This record gives sequence, structure tokens and C-alpha cells, in this order.
Amino acid sequence: MTLLSVNVNKIAVLRNSRGGDAPDVVRAARACLDAGAHGITVHPRPDARHVRHEDVLALSALCRERGVEFNLEGNPFAPPRPGYPGFLALCGQARPAQATLVPDGDAQLTSDHGFDFERDGEALRPLVASLHDLGCRVSLFADAGCDVAAGAGTGTDRIELYTGPFAQAFAAESAQAALAACAETSRLAQAAGLGVNAGHDLSQANLGAFLAAVPGVAEVSIGHALIDEALYAGLDATVRAYLRILSGA
Repeated sequence: MTLLSVNVNKIAVLRNSRGGDAPDVVRAARACLDAGAHGITVHPRPDARHVRHEDVLALSALCRERGVEFNLEGNPFAPPRPGYPGFLALCGQARPAQATLVPDGDAQLTSDHGFDFERDGEALRPLVASLHDLGCRVSLFADAGCDVAAGAGTGTDRIELYTGPFAQAFAAESAQAALAACAETSRLAQAAGLGVNAGHDLSQANLGAFLAAVPGVAEVSIGHALIDEALYAGLDATVRAYLRILSGA
């Protein structure tokens, strides 16, 4: 069964919009785990626009306490700055089960593309090795149609398929080509010995169709849509609804 890791960044966005400690990011993550989520994901940005350094450490402690996976996402090339020690340093402190490397910049509202492995592979290889030394499984954010062989050459354990284009195509009722590209990339990755994760704009509406067309997905990380849906149905009911989709895939 594909595992569900809930991204709680949006809880921190809401908290930061007002200041103070409410809503509580750790309490929200605990509620997701109580409902059966298999893990928690966060993507701390260097500008602290949502989850912050202290949130990462608290969520890591919660996941260790619960015996579930903590997935830490970030750009390993972003330089340290006050309040952000750099991605590898943060992984050294939090020791996530999985480190997902994403090529996002400060100007990006959200992650919107994967690595160019032919261009970035040499720079990624030592970073992957350093994360392995910390005990982290490594996943690299990847576009459908990417050079899987070059990605495997970095030493990564998994790729995470960027599913934004699929979600857009699904909403436009023209998802066949996007699904085919994801399925072929997943097939090639698994043939190369890589695990496959997926994430970005997955929702209750499109997740079942994605998993039916792209077999062998180990994990999905879902945040924005899940929190949107939870505003109406509640976190517990929403997480359980995703789990039903996953169990039926």
C-alpha cells in the first residue's frame, strides 16, 4: 500500500499570518498521526515563510516518539542565513528518516519543477552521500520524463515525481498524456532500482486516478489540498478519507 505523509506547512502559514502559536503545528501533526497518517512532511524555507527551525525539531521529536517517518524537504544549495542553518545542517539536527531534495528558490511561491539530473547530477552526488552518512533515505524531486539514469547516478534512493502538471491536466479533463509520462518515468526508475514517491497538488479528486495509472508508488506527500479539505471536514476525517483511497488503489 502507498503510504501517506501529511505536509503541515499550511498550518504554519496560518499561524504566521497572525503571530503567536495558534494554530499549533505539532498538535495538527499529532491529529494527522492519530487518524492513521504514516508520516509527516515539512519543507522549511530559508525565509521562514511557514515552518521554522524550531518546528522542524519539534516535529522530528514527535515522529520519533510515534515511530513514524519524518520527511524533511528542502533545497540543499540554498545558503544558510539567520534562523536557517542550511538544509544539510538542519538534517543533521533533526535526523529525518527521509530527506527530499528540491530545486526551489526564494522567489518561488511553491515547488514547480524537478532537478535537471544531467546538469545537476555531479553537484548532487556528494550531498546524497552526506545525507546517507546521517542515516537519511534520500529522494530527489523529479519531473515526469526526467533522465532517470542520470538521477540514479547520484546515488539517491528514490525520486519524487512532481505531480503538478498531472493535477492541472486532470482538472482540465485531459490527463492521459501526463499520466502516461508519470507511469513511464516510474517504471524506468523502479527498473533502475529506485523507489518512487509522488507529490504536489494531489487531492482526493485525483489521487485514485494517479495511483491506478502509476503503480508501485511508495509514498505520497500531500499538504495543500488536504488542509483545504480539512477546513470543511476536519483533519481526522480528511486523513481517513485519503487512507481509504490509498487502501483501495
